[in-house]
Amino acid sequence: MMRENSNLRTLAATMSATLLLLSSSACAQSAAPAMSDPAFSPGFSFVEKGGEELFTGVCRGCHMSDGKGATGAGTYPSLAGNGNLESSGYPVGVVVNGQRGMPPFGAMMSDDQVAAVVNYVRTHFGNSYRDTVTTEDVRAVRR
Repeated sequence: MMRENSNLRTLAATMSATLLLLSSSACAQSAAPAMSDPAFSPGFSFVEKGGEELFTGVCRGCHMSDGKGATGAGTYPSLAGNGNLESSGYPVGVVVNGQRGMPPFGAMMSDDQVAAVVNYVRTHFGNSYRDTVTTEDVRAVRR
């Protein structure tokens, strides 16, 4: 009788451990990002379309999530409350052609993408420049 109880306890413990492992594995799989949502844009061009998406995927690494920039291996200027953004042509030119340590992103972004990310930066991080950058504005800078 004692041997049967011992075997039942062992079986119950084994089954409990197995269920625990299976359930934690299922949770880990469901928490993993979908493969159709890559962390980086494949290829040479960015796939993100919206201004916030582009800022998050392209700009945030240097300008930080709060837009306040950083200093360390380089100096990444603050976009927060930045008076240089008042003239919409300035940030368009910087995004398309680059400036100092910032690489040019013009070849990697469409006119729509450049306009979207510039409009996002000009209306966030304490900036309130409401004149909208258009694809025509970007096209004019590319010439």
